[in-house]
Amino acid sequence: MDVLSEAVASMRTGAPKSVRTDGRAQWALKLPDGVGCGFHVVLQGNCWIYPTRDSSQPVPLTTGDVIFLRDSSGHVLADHPSTQPEVPREDQFTNLPPVGSCQLGGDGERTSLLCGNYQLDHVRPHPILRQLPEFIHLPADAARNPQLTAAIGLLTAEVENPGIGSRAIVSGLIDALLLYILRAWVELQPRTEAVGWAAALRDPSVAPALAIMHTDPAAAWTVQSLADHVGLSRAAFARKFTTMVGEPPLSYLTRWRLTTAAKHLREETLPIPTIATMTGYSSEFAFGKAFKREYGLPPGQYRRLAVA
Repeated sequence: MDVLSEAVASMRTGAPKSVRTDGRAQWALKLPDGVGCGFHVVLQGNCWIYPTRDSSQPVPLTTGDVIFLRDSSGHVLADHPSTQPEVPREDQFTNLPPVGSCQLGGDGERTSLLCGNYQLDHVRPHPILRQLPEFIHLPADAARNPQLTAAIGLLTAEVENPGIGSRAIVSGLIDALLLYILRAWVELQPRTEAVGWAAALRDPSVAPALAIMHTDPAAAWTVQSLADHVGLSRAAFARKFTTMVGEPPLSYLTRWRLTTAAKHLREETLPIPTIATMTGYSSEFAFGKAFKREYGLPPGQYRRLAVA
């Protein structure tokens, strides 16, 4: 099982929202803080991006560039940093699956972007999200990111020339785009890096241990059985896992079990005792106690609030 895909899926709380933005110079768009992660793909033309909450320098973007914002923090997209930004209407960025549209500016040079937001649970995010930089810029570079470049090409074609099935295709491509962005970021990290999730997902011992915990969270894993699975001694495995992931193996396992349980509660109607068994708890009572300790609510109440 793909640990990266599962980690992202566990945090999803809704479908991604996206807007096709076409600006003609002069134009500038001020985007407020959002919920979840944001992204921008430059489909055509050139522009600039800069944050609104600090004094970071504007970053130039060109066709094929991808921007990922871990926290959807407030920022401005503009044809030039000197252009005065406008704030979009609320309805331009709500209830627009899979792709809405926004036109702004004058009659000058055109820039087209796909701007979007992934609804993620930032209250208890997976640690892989916390380790991401707030701002990731992936330049258009087919030699380094061929899959990401191909996905952008497919997305551009569907947005500009919709046909039969485009609604589902575009939605799926937007979903895939997040994983391609994160994969590209992981692969760009130095191989010499000894700690962090980018290293853990590529490590020949830690990665298989993470995968087996994700594949079968209900199993009665121990540090010894996980170490045996990856061919290390108990002490060496525990030390390596804790150093890379940032917490001991069984602490991560408990976190993953409860994260998985929360996803089941949000998205399914399975009985709570069934969810307890699926996530490695011997009784509904033990599950409820662990869940409340982590989420501050008993499972039933969490479910009712999540679907309200």
